[in-house]
Amino acid sequence: MQNTAHPSKNLSRILEILEQEYPEARTALQYRTPFELLLAVILSAQTTDKQVNRITEGLFRRIQGPRDVLALDLSQLEELVKGCGLYRQKSRQIQETSRVLLEKYNGVIPDTREKLMTLPGVGRKSANVIISTAFGLPAMAVDTHVMRVSKRLGLARGKTPVQVEEELCRMLPEESWTATHHRLIAHGRAICRSRNPACSACPLFPLCLHPDKPA
Repeated sequence: MQNTAHPSKNLSRILEILEQEYPEARTALQYRTPFELLLAVILSAQTTDKQVNRITEGLFRRIQGPRDVLALDLSQLEELVKGCGLYRQKSRQIQETSRVLLEKYNGVIPDTREKLMTLPGVGRKSANVIISTAFGLPAMAVDTHVMRVSKRLGLARGKTPVQVEEELCRMLPEESWTATHHRLIAHGRAICRSRNPACSACPLFPLCLHPDKPA
């Protein structure tokens, strides 16, 4: 029998289960500095984190800051990130972002969403990832996994990532935003996949409100 309870009544149990299942969930992107995370996030659009990590392993040996980026020709940078989806576009974004960082922020990565979103290649989701992961500030970054899982669980009904972000932020305690973001992603990758979700192995199955889940 499908659970039809209002999601807020299930919220504490959902958060508890997610914490039990994914206590150490964190970004899969490998980085050492906020600048490296910024580049990895730009490269991650339409590319798996695993592939980004392969690329940045070599990239970060050549590049430690925005001046290193601007010391390269565009063709040299493209060669370093080749193998990443849309690598030519992303190479231009990385160059322009490095130029803005030096001209406006003295080479320092800003720690607010509004300022980060002035950088080429950085949208709202990417900015939320950076401020929460690099600076430890509360933020709810909504990617395809977060959107899918939260809607299946009935935690959000929004049709856009911004709408879903706003719903989740209203519902969740601020101190849990970042951890919940990572745990929803982990659950989406491991079990609540877009196609063929592993419902029979899902610890959240009794609380799921997805209309197409098996009886």
